[in-house]
Amino acid sequence: MDPMLEALNAGLPDLGLSLPAGAAETMCAFGQALLEKNQVMNLTAITEPGQVAQLHFLDSLTLLTLADFRHKQVIDVGCGGGFPGVPLKIACPDMGLTLLDSLGKRMTWLSQTLPALGIDDAVYLTARAEEAVASRREQYDFAVSRAVAYLPILCELCLPYVKTGGAFLAMKGAAAREEIQSARNAMALLGGQLESLAAFSIAGVEHAVVVIRKVHPTPVRFPRRFGKIKQQPL
Repeated sequence: MDPMLEALNAGLPDLGLSLPAGAAETMCAFGQALLEKNQVMNLTAITEPGQVAQLHFLDSLTLLTLADFRHKQVIDVGCGGGFPGVPLKIACPDMGLTLLDSLGKRMTWLSQTLPALGIDDAVYLTARAEEAVASRREQYDFAVSRAVAYLPILCELCLPYVKTGGAFLAMKGAAAREEIQSARNAMALLGGQLESLAAFSIAGVEHAVVVIRKVHPTPVRFPRRFGKIKQQPL
């Protein structure tokens, strides 16, 4: 068996998940395309097929244990090579997906690759998160992000996209609890409220997901310019 497919199928029961018919194969086809393109474009530092399944696919799919994405609108902010948004879309085909990243080459590759896998209704935005929100404020049920930015910064970039009643799911590492403490003021100012912190261990690597519920509209003065966001986090 393909080592990527084998690792994916082996890890799903540990998360209590099963995929629709053909979804695992589609996901692995995406993984193979990712590794091929990675030879000429920086898409991932993970290049071993089994680790792609574990640290990209299974990591992304942990979000399915925390929220129901069926028939929901989801934006992946700073999607990079397509994580977590693409695995979520493959696992939940009736989810509406918007992929947002500032690097045009990545977005061009994604927009060419996903239709070949049968995903023909994704939206691709090549823009900075703090700028694209002007026309998409509070239009999404969920924002998701696996970006490496500090949580107070991510909150200001992502929460403005989320409808009141929706949620922002931030994928973080072992320091998530400390980042939450630093982000409490940002959450309050932006209309968010900490709902939960979920911890996962995949292939010996600790992962965490911070779930922030949107309880009030975000004031229109946010997000600020990125220089200000970075220099003076909320």
